[in-house]
Amino acid sequence: MSGAQGPGTGEAGERPVGIDELLERAREGYQRIEAREAYDAVRAGDALLVDIRYAALRERDGLIPGALVVERNELEWRLDPQGSHRAPEATGHGLRIVVVCNEGYASSLAAVSLHRLGLRRATDLVGGFQAWKAAGLPVTTSPQAVVGEGA
Repeated sequence: MSGAQGPGTGEAGERPVGIDELLERAREGYQRIEAREAYDAVRAGDALLVDIRYAALRERDGLIPGALVVERNELEWRLDPQGSHRAPEATGHGLRIVVVCNEGYASSLAAVSLHRLGLRRATDLVGGFQAWKAAGLPVTTSPQAVVGEGA
C-alpha cells in the first residue's frame, strides 16, 4: 500500500516521532515563561493564567488565585476569541495566555494548539503548577478564588 498512512505514521512523508521529540519541536516555536515572570505579568495585567489541570490535581494541590480554570479538553473552545463557546476572558488574539498544567508538559502542547488558533502570544509555565508552588507563589484551596470554570 504505497502512500497509505497508518496509525503513528505522522504526516505524509514524515517519519513517526516520539513524545519527547514532539515536545521539543513544540517548544521551539515560542518562548516559555518561568513562574516568577508569569506572576509578575499577571499582576501587571499583561497575562491571563489558564489552569488546565484536571479536577483531582486541583483538589489535591490547590489553585492559583485568579487563574482561569479550563480543562484541557475544552481549552480551544473556551479561548478562541471567535468561538461561540469562548470564555469572557478570551478578549482577542493579542491576549497573552500562560497555560499551566501540573509539571509543564501538557501545557506546551496546549500552547502550540492555541498558536494554531492565532493566539500567537500563548505560552506555558516552565515546570507547571509544581514550579509555581515551589517558588512560593500564591496558592489557595478556595474554588471561589479562580476566575472561571470551563466545565
